[in-house]
Amino acid sequence: MTAPLSVLVVVGSTREGRFGPVPARWIADRAAARPDLDVTLVDLLDADLPAVMPAGPHPAVAAWAARVDAADAVIVVTPEYNHSVPASLKQAIDLVGPEWRAKPVGLVSYGGMSGGLRASEHLRQVFAELHATTVRDTISFHGARHCFDDAGQPHDADGTAVAAKVLLDQLTWWGLALREARAARPY
Repeated sequence: MTAPLSVLVVVGSTREGRFGPVPARWIADRAAARPDLDVTLVDLLDADLPAVMPAGPHPAVAAWAARVDAADAVIVVTPEYNHSVPASLKQAIDLVGPEWRAKPVGLVSYGGMSGGLRASEHLRQVFAELHATTVRDTISFHGARHCFDDAGQPHDADGTAVAAKVLLDQLTWWGLALREARAARPY
């Protein structure tokens, strides 16, 4: 039997009053309900990563790098800020390098009219440069604060369940394939 895939779900915004924990908890719960996935939710607000790239070793960066390295797959939950990603998320991605290689990344975005899709498209370019593979299908919440009820569940439970299944199925396929490939032939 194959060991469950280790999936890191990342809350990408650290802004005061942010909405990110809501869709992040939702997708983490959907993923954790699957027996083939072992899920860890990481909030960048709690990671205490430096805002400036450190010149030498830094304990928070080392802890973050270890989390990314230990993951078989990552789901990034991001808002869209000015047609791109928040600085906190970009910094977290840039603080580590080799740990991203040959890993699949699922994208969940939220925002106003665009639902954060432009942020997702920017992340595809960033992760490609880091030799990570973004899965094709994404989840986006347009007018996000109106998409969820007070309990953090989407109003469109059926549609979002289908979208989550598609994203998680793709992430799992890529995660297993790339984990096996990394074990057989280090990247």
